[in-house]
Amino acid sequence: IMLIVISLLLASNIYASSPQVTYQTHIQDYGWQDWHSDGVMSGTSGECKRLEGIRIQLSDQQYSGGIEYQTHVQDYGWQGFVENNQTAGTTGELKRLEAIKIELTGDMANHYDVYYRVHAQTFGWLGWAKNGEEAGTSGLSKRLEGIEIQLVTKGASAPGSTANAYVTQ
Repeated sequence: IMLIVISLLLASNIYASSPQVTYQTHIQDYGWQDWHSDGVMSGTSGECKRLEGIRIQLSDQQYSGGIEYQTHVQDYGWQGFVENNQTAGTTGELKRLEAIKIELTGDMANHYDVYYRVHAQTFGWLGWAKNGEEAGTSGLSKRLEGIEIQLVTKGASAPGSTANAYVTQ
């Protein structure tokens, strides 16, 4: 019986779920989109629609902590940090997101890196930023049109190139 219990405990650790990052964007003319997760694009492609707001959350966490994020908004500049499914940016004000910073908090930050990249007007997909780095543009009046966010085990490779994640004048 003891061998069976130990086997079950080991099996449950093998199949323990990994934490997941999920996110939702508010898009010009469309409003809030469905939730996306783990690197799937949120936003639009080829429609010239601005992102106006974003919500980000974690699920299936084995460690304490959360996620916080800050957006650079047209006419306002960098807004304050919000966290765990709060809205960053605006809704109903017709203001574009231009850049974003995302970081993990608590013990999650000791075990995972958060990578994110944005699709910016006229630039297309920029490089991957991580752990609070700036992604997007500022001083150029360019809208964000899409975003991808991924959790990666601490110290593992980036999901792609990290060159040119943030462009300023």
